[in-house]
Amino acid sequence: MEVNVVERLPNPIILKKLMKIQAALNIILCQDEWLRYHSYVQDWDEGVCMAKIDNGAGDHLIILFSPEGSIIKGFDHESELSPYAQDEHKVWQGIYEAVPKELISLLEDDAIEQDDVTFCIWRENSDTFWHKGKVEIPEGGSDGSDFLVGCIFHTPDDFVEFARDYYELSLSLDVVAQIYDNVPITAEIINILNPDCDAKEVLQELELLRLRS
Repeated sequence: MEVNVVERLPNPIILKKLMKIQAALNIILCQDEWLRYHSYVQDWDEGVCMAKIDNGAGDHLIILFSPEGSIIKGFDHESELSPYAQDEHKVWQGIYEAVPKELISLLEDDAIEQDDVTFCIWRENSDTFWHKGKVEIPEGGSDGSDFLVGCIFHTPDDFVEFARDYYELSLSLDVVAQIYDNVPITAEIINILNPDCDAKEVLQELELLRLRS
């Protein structure tokens, strides 16, 4: 039985803050941009911010925050709903059918790869909860949403556990907790988490995130 992932998602303001925090930590921990698990682009398009989770194994989650609302596009390459698992190679019926046009239009950029999708979740600014397309998932199957939404780490403890597995780093929970609490990131904090990086370069890249906005 598929877990109701929409109930696990915070409101867009909190979600955006979480994605920025995780992107900041990835910048500190990994100098190679293409290897980062969480990333965030403040000015993806006019008035639109983009957050992305990419596990490097073919699965991703893209979140677009816009003045009209927010939309999440997820792709689990092992899901039965993947276009690559079907003879017709098309988007599974129902994934996008109820999405408001001003939000679905945000996915039209080629870099988003709109058709590489196994689930979609959205929320207009006037909504009080997230929506998910009504999709018939084959018995015993999954659209990958439980797995990928689970890669949004709500607490410092969860991020520290993730970093131990993915980056093979043992991070200071107290320092990660400071970043989750929106404490300004200093060169000292950066050096504690990753003594091997260039703190000055990291600080320059962190400025682009506008963490405190």
